[in-house]
Amino acid sequence: MSRLASLTPTTAVGASKDLLAELVNRHGQVGDMVAAMAHSPAVLGGYLQLSRAMKRAKLSRKITERISIAVQVQQGCAVCLEAHVAAAHANGVEADEIERARAGTSADPAIAAMIDLGLRVYREPASISDEHITGLRAHGYGDREIADVVGIVALNVLTGAFNLVAGVKPNEPDR
Repeated sequence: MSRLASLTPTTAVGASKDLLAELVNRHGQVGDMVAAMAHSPAVLGGYLQLSRAMKRAKLSRKITERISIAVQVQQGCAVCLEAHVAAAHANGVEADEIERARAGTSADPAIAAMIDLGLRVYREPASISDEHITGLRAHGYGDREIADVVGIVALNVLTGAFNLVAGVKPNEPDR
C-alpha cells in the first residue's frame, strides 16, 4: 500500500482536480504515482510538463530507455525500473542490452558513452569534464543530445524519488 493516498478527479482539489480529470478523460485512468502526485499540483504539473517535453528528445527511445534503466538501478525504484525495462523491450532493445544497461553500459561504445553520461549526471555531475563532452561529440552526439540526457535523468530522479517517498510499489502479478 502506498504511503500517500491516491486521489481521483472527485477527491482532488484545485489544479490537481483539473489535471486528473483531463488525464482520466484522455486515458481512462491514471497510475498510482500520478494519483499520489495529485496531492501537489506543482509536482503533478511539473511532472506532466517535463514528461511531455522529454518525448521530444532527439535521442532514440532505445537509448533513453537504457539510460533510464541504468539510473533506476542506482536509484532503486522498482516501479520505474520495471516500466523502463518493459519500454525498452517494446522499443526493440534486446535482452542482453537491457542487462548491460542494468550494469551501466552497452556493447555499442556510443550508447555506452551516453549511459555513462546519464550515470554521471545522476551521481556526480561535477565529474563531467570538457574531455568527456569532447568524447561524446566524437561519437556523433551534439549539444541537443547531451542536454537531453540531463532532462532524462531529471525526469527519472523525479519519478523514482516520488515513488520511493510515496511508497508506490510494482503491481502484483495476477495469480
